[in-house]
Amino acid sequence: MSNLYWLNEDQMARIRPYFPKSQGVPRVDDRRVLSGIIFINRNDLRWPDAPKEYPPPKTLYNRWKRWSDMGVFARIMEGLAAEAPDQKTLSIDATYLKAHRTASSLSVKKGGADA
Repeated sequence: MSNLYWLNEDQMARIRPYFPKSQGVPRVDDRRVLSGIIFINRNDLRWPDAPKEYPPPKTLYNRWKRWSDMGVFARIMEGLAAEAPDQKTLSIDATYLKAHRTASSLSVKKGGADA
């Protein structure tokens, strides 16, 4: 897959201070894992659909779940937002919504008659 997403070293340097400390066992490369998580989310994929260039899907999911529960991603967003020179013009948009494939049939009664 040629359109893989990779965080560059400057981006990693900006967010690295927000990572939790490793607990003894060295963890899989943060850059590879975060790039994989971003790729999965940007392309609306399931974890098992992660390209082989990223760590295994279980590693991606476990890191995403653990760091989400610990508030790591929220701290990253808050920290990056605080670096903005003009707080009045900062915007982080999270308005992307998706309907389930069966949502279009919710207003139709049994037998095909409209409500």
